Amino acid sequence: MLLVVDSGNTNTVFAVFEGDDCRGVWRCGSNPRRTADEYAVWLIDLMALENLSRDEISAAIVSSVVPEGNFNLTALCQRYFKCDPMFIGEEDCDLGIQALVDRPDQVGADRLVNTVAVHGCYDGDLIVIDFGTATTFDIVDSDGNYCGGVICPGINLSLDALYMAAAQLPRVDIKATTNIIGKATVPAMQSGIFWGYIGMIEGLVSRIRGEYNSPEMSVITTGGLAPLFAEATDVIDHVYPDMTLRGLVEVYKRNRR
Repeated sequence: MLLVVDSGNTNTVFAVFEGDDCRGVWRCGSNPRRTADEYAVWLIDLMALENLSRDEISAAIVSSVVPEGNFNLTALCQRYFKCDPMFIGEEDCDLGIQALVDRPDQVGADRLVNTVAVHGCYDGDLIVIDFGTATTFDIVDSDGNYCGGVICPGINLSLDALYMAAAQLPRVDIKATTNIIGKATVPAMQSGIFWGYIGMIEGLVSRIRGEYNSPEMSVITTGGLAPLFAEATDVIDHVYPDMTLRGLVEVYKRNRR
């Protein structure tokens, strides 16, 4: 079985795959100081709840945008799963795509893995929206290459900024409001965050399609908030919940071959 690790700025996600079948997914807060032993105590117990043993893991692949934590993730795989993990971005890991940008080395590993995932499922030129710590818009051409994108503050970062910078504004939940015009502080904030992001999504998708000269580009979204936003706008065509994990599985298959 394959251990898949997606180490992001906010959460680190672990999953076990048997072929294309996902046997379990678990997440914890990203912390580069968390040791291999701490990961192991937490992860091995959770695997056992799904009747999975660490002895069944034969390989591991990691996508990480937190380089400071890579040593401990490597130690976890070597010490407790008896394998050397494959890391996205290392020379011996071939993604099978090109990054057609000025600085390919600066493209986040998760964005490249998402490119691999969506090209395997959808045809033509694509826009990939990932609702994470940052909200990213990535362009994938019809040949499956990464062609650049847009990085925006994530919705939770925006909410935190409002709460921290304005003394009289409370923390609020993210939800779609019935009315755009709020009649009190909380609904006004919820409207501004939610419909403001809808406006950003629709505006950027329109501008990207125009600049790329591809008005029929499909829009694929992932991330925990993807279903919420997909219900509120017609510009989102598909929601792909496990995009990064599935992309990592595909990268592993390509390199194993």
